[in-house]
Amino acid sequence: MESMTYCVAIKLNQGLVCLSDTRTNAGLDNIARFKKMFTWQVQNDRAMTLMTSGNLSVTQSVISSLQETIDRAADTGAETILNAPSMFRVAEIVGNTMTTVQGRLGPDLAARGENSSAMILLAGQVSGGNLRLFQIYSAGNFIEATTDTPFFQIGEHKYGKPILDRTITPQTSLEDATLCALVSMDSTLRSNLSVGMPLDLSVLPINSFNFSRLERIEDDDPAFDALSAEWSASLSDAFARMREKINKQALQSTNPQSQQQIQAQQQMQQLIGDGSRNMES
Repeated sequence: MESMTYCVAIKLNQGLVCLSDTRTNAGLDNIARFKKMFTWQVQNDRAMTLMTSGNLSVTQSVISSLQETIDRAADTGAETILNAPSMFRVAEIVGNTMTTVQGRLGPDLAARGENSSAMILLAGQVSGGNLRLFQIYSAGNFIEATTDTPFFQIGEHKYGKPILDRTITPQTSLEDATLCALVSMDSTLRSNLSVGMPLDLSVLPINSFNFSRLERIEDDDPAFDALSAEWSASLSDAFARMREKINKQALQSTNPQSQQQIQAQQQMQQLIGDGSRNMES
């Protein structure tokens, strides 16, 4: 079964915001719910969120292996994601676990014509270190978010990316980033049936090592329904205002306009179709 998902993680100066859906499918008639967000925290020491996409058997094996190592650490003394000295080392442990699982399951899956690819988003903070956000690939290698790229997406990301590109910067507040992530998810839900409710949300303020929000948003959640309706109405209103503005902008307006403004107005009018612009093949 493949996890056709949408997950987004945002790294800000104020903290981290993570959001995932819960839909998986193995065909049009085999759709189910599986949790894709997993969180761990140690009071005053660390907190982290891990989200998965791709082959469900692979990602579940990775999560189970990580948790089993944690559960047995008292007896084995093994290094785990809960005692590693940094988030970078945590990312290495997750990547190594991914590599081990892929080595065990990948060949048999390939022999059956199944795709074993999987991807993980890892976001968190360890005491003494900074907030970190990593995207971990099937081979166990990973990249890290920067000020130039403050968010990562996995799964069906294209529908929810435009609002993130236009809105998110490292200076964005946790509240605004949470709203933006939810709008991004709503856009994806509207355009892609392989992504579905309920949603899992985590919000981690910097240096708190404690999630300020850790909740599931069900498909009948009135707040999310209201957000979805407001976003749709806002888009419709913005489109109507833009069309009205273009219609009312006369080139001989009494308001002084620069040549650049006049040219932009002419181009917009031609773009939306006033008979003066023809499509060329």
